[in-house]
This record gives sequence, structure tokens and C-alpha cells, in this order.
Amino acid sequence: MSAPVRQRPRTAALLTLARAHQPRYLKELAELVAIDSGSYSPAGVNRVGEIVGDRLRNLGFDTRRLSPPPVGARATGDLVVARKKGSLSVEDGGRRILLAAHMDTVFEDGTAAERPFALAGSHAHGPGVSDDKGGLVAGLTALRILEETGFQEYAELVFLAVPDEEIGSPASRPLTEKAAHGMHYALALECARENGDIVIARKGVADFRLTVTGRAAHAGIEPERGANAALAAAHLTVALQGLNSHWDDVTVNVGMVHAGTRINIVCPEAELHVEVRSATTRGIRQARRAIEELAAHPAVAGTTVRVEQLDLCPPMEDTDASRRLLRTAQSIGAEMGLSIGAAATGGVGDANLIAGAGVPVLDGLGPVGGGDHSPQEWLDTTTVAPRVALLASLIAELGREQPRRPDPAA
Repeated sequence: MSAPVRQRPRTAALLTLARAHQPRYLKELAELVAIDSGSYSPAGVNRVGEIVGDRLRNLGFDTRRLSPPPVGARATGDLVVARKKGSLSVEDGGRRILLAAHMDTVFEDGTAAERPFALAGSHAHGPGVSDDKGGLVAGLTALRILEETGFQEYAELVFLAVPDEEIGSPASRPLTEKAAHGMHYALALECARENGDIVIARKGVADFRLTVTGRAAHAGIEPERGANAALAAAHLTVALQGLNSHWDDVTVNVGMVHAGTRINIVCPEAELHVEVRSATTRGIRQARRAIEELAAHPAVAGTTVRVEQLDLCPPMEDTDASRRLLRTAQSIGAEMGLSIGAAATGGVGDANLIAGAGVPVLDGLGPVGGGDHSPQEWLDTTTVAPRVALLASLIAELGREQPRRPDPAA
């Protein structure tokens, strides 16, 4: 028997609630901005996690903190995962929705005291005010106003807050991918672009190490017996940078080159670190094949090149499924007089990992902000209420889908 259908909360009503909650939003944002929570400041990240976890428990979420295993010598904080069952089963059209944010910033300890939360006109300032504490609090506020309406028309809501996004999520990545498993939709809470756009696509990133092996020789007495790995690396650098003209959506950057041990020795070994970014998995594969082809034919006789892929962050691709999410968001925005555009960016985030797990995702669903990673970071407080209402209404709209009926022609 299907669950009874209740009317979804209207966008206008959610906007009214979001406006009423804005003073609380700003108070909670100031509280988080006052905490130093750099990626390598686990105590600060965990303090943010405690606050976020308490807020979610008060909303009826089953909330847990998970300690990811350390990656390298420096520890990160814990990850917060909170789950809440709705009134619908998946069979009755209920959907599982993941909300994702991060608790860490790029700033060192002491920055919160040096640049405390401040309001200057309609703009809020402080470390992490936009990236991503503004979006984190927006997610909590959207869930709070939905709770006040009695909305339960979904299968499950999952709120994920990670401790290490600013350093590429090396510790939390497996847990994020696990949380994404089985989700129907994901909404990532980075703040909207400066012009109000939400994010429909993010490039993926692949990191490569190319090791050039040559042959040492005395540079003055018998250089002809050597094979100069530094020279081969130089030719390879030029060739790799030349790949940038091959595809519209792929960039290749030789970011670091190391070579040689002494000035009077023909260089026996060199190392290149190369980054590839592409809007599609196909583009990354094409670039890898091109890199391997160049490595197979070094320009200096007697040298060889070994290619290793060190890391891969999948692209958040612009797909038909994500476009359907975008149209839903744009329709809701139009009810509030918002014209919402879509941006594609070369920067990566946890939305990439979620998309790589096969989940349709939209990003940039926090308020409008900018100046990320700088002392000028800002958040436009006039956008808080409409963006919180947009997020809440989007959750409500996605929470239930009508089950598919059998095709009578089948």
C-alpha cells in the first residue's frame, strides 16, 4: 500500500521561514568562523564537527563521527555522517538525498583571532565565511525549516561534513564514496559563484610522475658516454605543454621538474610532476595515452621514461541527469524571482567524488560568496534567505518521485 501523499511545502512559505531564521544563521556562522579549523588542525575541525553533530541530532538525525585513518604524517579531524529516515520507502517513490559540505579551511591557527567574523554592510567576512562554513550552516538551516514544516516525504536524508576537502580529501575520500553509495541525488553546499551561478560541472584531475633515467658520465672528460636525463626532461616538458592545443576541455601542466645531483656530472635522472584536468573521463584517458606515447619516444638517445599515475579525482560531468536537477533548481528559483545560471569550473571538490560514484549532483547551493582562500573572503548576507529557501525547496521537490508505471505496450 502506498504512503499517503502530502502537499510539499511551498517555496514562498520556505522563504518566509528562511528570512525568520537569518539572525540565527548569522549567529551560527559567526560561531563556526571563530574556530580555527585548518585542514591540519584536527582539534578545531573536531570542534566544528561537535557543533554540526549537535545541530543534526536536535533535528532527529542519527549522527556519527568517524575517524579516518591518517594519510601521511599529519592527522586530520573526524568526519560527520548523519542519517534520517523519511516516511516513504523507495518503492513508494521516496528518494535518498545526500547533502555534502566541508568543515576545514585553508587558514593557519590564529587567523580567526586576527580576522574575526565581521559584518560590513550586507557582506560578512572572516576565515571560511564562504568556503565552506556559509554553505555548511545553510544546509543545517534548510533542514531546520523543513523540520518546522513537518516535511518527511523522502526515503532518507544524509548529511556529510568532511575534515579535509581543502587538501583533496585524502583521508575522507573512501568514506565519502561509501556515503554516496545508493543515493539518488546529491546537493553539495559550496557557496554559489560570485554572479549567483550554481555549479553543474567540475573538471577531474589526474596527477602523474614521469621519471627520466639517463646515464651518468664526467661532464668534462667523457660527456659522450652519458645520456642527459635533464635534457630529455626539457624536451619532454615542451612536448607535454604542447598537448594543451590538442583538446578543448583538457589542460596539461608540468608543475615541477627536478634533475641532477652535481654540476660536473651528466644528469643521470630527472623527475617531472604533471597535472591533467578535463571535464570528462574520456579527456583524462586521452591525455594519459598521449603522455605515455611521448614517454615511449624520449628525445635523447640512451634515456628512458617511466610514467606513473599518482592520483585521480574523477570529473563531475555535465550529464542529462544533472541537467534535470538544474532545471528543477531554476524552476524553484524563478518562483522567488531568481535567475539561476550554471557554471563549469576547473576546481575540484567532494562533488567530484560523489559524481564519480554515479550520483547526479549539483554544487554551489550555498549563499553567494567569493574571495575564497584570501583575507578578502566574503559572503553576501542578502542571498542567505533565498538560497536557504532554494535548497530546502529543492530537497522537498526531490524527496518524492512517482513510481514508474508499467508500459501498457510491453
